[in-house]
Amino acid sequence: MLKPVLGIAAAGFVAVVLWKVLGLLLLPLVAMAFGLLVVVLKFAFIGAMICFAIWVFRRMTRSSATA
Repeated sequence: MLKPVLGIAAAGFVAVVLWKVLGLLLLPLVAMAFGLLVVVLKFAFIGAMICFAIWVFRRMTRSSATA
């Protein structure tokens, strides 16, 4: 009667230990991936702002006597 309960308890204990260990191992990887994503988005935003500034400069310095 006690053997099935002990088997389920042992399986639960192993599952919790694996969950905690893998969580501790994967947390730095997730943080690093998030940081890398933020850096990539920052550079993309800077590039978009440079392209926008060039577009505005060309539009403002265009000659009005094109015809």
